[in-house]
Amino acid sequence: MIKLENPNGYIEITNNYFANLVGRAAQSCFGVTGMVNSNPYQNLKSAIKSKVSRENDNYDQGVSVKSINGKLTVELHISVSYGVNINAIVESIVNKVRYTVEEATDLKVSAVNVYIDALN
Repeated sequence: MIKLENPNGYIEITNNYFANLVGRAAQSCFGVTGMVNSNPYQNLKSAIKSKVSRENDNYDQGVSVKSINGKLTVELHISVSYGVNINAIVESIVNKVRYTVEEATDLKVSAVNVYIDALN
Protein backbone atom coordinates (compact mmCIF):
# COMPACT_ATOMS: atom_id res chain seq x y z
CA MET A 1 0.00 0.00 0.00
CA ILE A 2 1.27 3.43 -0.92
CA LYS A 3 0.37 6.30 1.38
CA LEU A 4 0.43 9.92 0.21
CA GLU A 5 0.02 13.03 2.28
CA ASN A 6 -1.60 16.18 0.95
CA PRO A 7 -3.01 19.32 2.65
CA ASN A 8 -6.42 17.67 3.08
CA GLY A 9 -5.15 14.45 4.68
CA TYR A 10 -3.84 11.07 3.56
CA ILE A 11 -4.51 9.00 0.47
CA GLU A 12 -3.79 5.29 0.45
CA ILE A 13 -3.52 3.41 -2.85
CA THR A 14 -3.42 -0.38 -2.77
CA ASN A 15 -0.90 -2.47 -4.66
CA ASN A 16 -3.80 -4.31 -6.29
CA TYR A 17 -4.99 -1.04 -7.87
CA PHE A 18 -1.51 -0.35 -9.26
CA ALA A 19 -1.15 -3.91 -10.54
CA ASN A 20 -4.47 -3.74 -12.41
CA LEU A 21 -3.74 -0.26 -13.77
CA VAL A 22 -0.28 -1.24 -15.02
CA GLY A 23 -1.45 -4.62 -16.34
CA ARG A 24 -4.27 -3.06 -18.37
CA ALA A 25 -1.92 -0.44 -19.81
CA ALA A 26 0.69 -3.05 -20.77
CA GLN A 27 -1.80 -5.47 -22.34
CA SER A 28 -3.26 -2.69 -24.48
CA CYS A 29 0.09 -2.29 -26.28
CA PHE A 30 0.62 -3.91 -29.68
CA GLY A 31 2.42 -7.25 -29.60
CA VAL A 32 1.74 -8.09 -25.95
CA THR A 33 -0.06 -11.43 -25.72
CA GLY A 34 -0.35 -11.63 -21.95
CA MET A 35 1.14 -11.29 -18.53
CA VAL A 36 3.36 -13.97 -17.00
CA ASN A 37 3.56 -14.88 -13.30
CA SER A 38 6.85 -13.61 -11.95
CA ASN A 39 7.12 -15.56 -8.69
CA PRO A 40 5.67 -18.55 -6.82
CA TYR A 41 3.32 -16.32 -4.80
CA GLN A 42 1.68 -15.05 -7.99
CA ASN A 43 1.43 -18.63 -9.31
CA LEU A 44 -0.46 -19.67 -6.18
CA LYS A 45 -2.66 -16.55 -6.22
CA SER A 46 -3.51 -17.17 -9.88
CA ALA A 47 -4.39 -20.81 -9.24
CA ILE A 48 -6.69 -19.93 -6.35
CA LYS A 49 -8.29 -17.09 -8.27
CA SER A 50 -9.05 -19.33 -11.27
CA LYS A 51 -10.77 -21.88 -9.01
CA VAL A 52 -12.84 -19.27 -7.19
CA SER A 53 -14.00 -17.20 -10.16
CA ARG A 54 -14.39 -17.94 -13.83
CA GLU A 55 -13.39 -14.45 -14.90
CA ASN A 56 -10.40 -14.14 -17.19
CA ASP A 57 -8.93 -10.91 -15.86
CA ASN A 58 -5.30 -11.62 -15.12
CA TYR A 59 -4.15 -8.02 -15.39
CA ASP A 60 -2.29 -8.16 -12.10
CA GLN A 61 -0.20 -11.18 -13.08
CA GLY A 62 3.49 -10.43 -13.48
CA VAL A 63 3.24 -6.89 -12.12
CA SER A 64 5.23 -5.56 -9.19
CA VAL A 65 5.05 -1.93 -8.00
CA LYS A 66 7.31 -0.51 -5.30
CA SER A 67 7.48 2.99 -3.85
CA ILE A 68 10.89 4.35 -2.98
CA ASN A 69 11.08 7.93 -1.65
CA GLY A 70 7.77 8.86 -3.26
CA LYS A 71 8.72 7.52 -6.70
CA LEU A 72 7.46 4.29 -8.19
CA THR A 73 9.41 1.42 -9.67
CA VAL A 74 7.38 -0.93 -11.86
CA GLU A 75 8.37 -4.43 -12.95
CA LEU A 76 6.47 -6.27 -15.69
CA HIS A 77 6.77 -9.87 -16.84
CA ILE A 78 5.07 -10.32 -20.21
CA SER A 79 4.74 -12.60 -23.21
CA VAL A 80 4.89 -11.17 -26.72
CA SER A 81 3.98 -12.27 -30.23
CA TYR A 82 6.64 -14.06 -32.24
CA GLY A 83 8.21 -11.96 -35.00
CA VAL A 84 7.60 -8.50 -33.58
CA ASN A 85 10.27 -5.92 -32.81
CA ILE A 86 10.91 -6.44 -29.10
CA ASN A 87 12.70 -3.12 -28.67
CA ALA A 88 9.72 -1.22 -30.10
CA ILE A 89 7.25 -3.14 -27.91
CA VAL A 90 9.27 -2.48 -24.74
CA GLU A 91 9.61 1.23 -25.55
CA SER A 92 5.86 1.45 -26.17
CA ILE A 93 5.07 -0.32 -22.89
CA VAL A 94 7.43 1.89 -20.86
CA ASN A 95 5.90 5.07 -22.28
CA LYS A 96 2.29 3.88 -21.91
CA VAL A 97 2.73 2.59 -18.34
CA ARG A 98 4.59 5.71 -17.21
CA TYR A 99 1.96 8.02 -18.73
CA THR A 100 -1.00 6.00 -17.40
CA VAL A 101 0.29 5.78 -13.83
CA GLU A 102 1.38 9.42 -13.65
CA GLU A 103 -1.96 10.64 -15.02
CA ALA A 104 -4.06 8.42 -12.74
CA THR A 105 -2.15 8.95 -9.50
CA ASP A 106 0.04 12.05 -9.93
CA LEU A 107 3.01 10.02 -8.69
CA LYS A 108 6.31 10.02 -10.56
CA VAL A 109 7.51 6.74 -12.06
CA SER A 110 11.29 6.45 -11.76
CA ALA A 111 11.67 3.17 -13.66
CA VAL A 112 9.67 0.66 -15.67
CA ASN A 113 11.51 -2.66 -16.02
CA VAL A 114 10.06 -4.99 -18.65
CA TYR A 115 11.01 -8.68 -18.70
CA ILE A 116 9.95 -10.76 -21.69
CA ASP A 117 9.44 -14.29 -20.38
CA ALA A 118 7.70 -15.93 -23.33
CA LEU A 119 7.11 -15.73 -27.08
CA ASN A 120 3.77 -16.82 -28.53
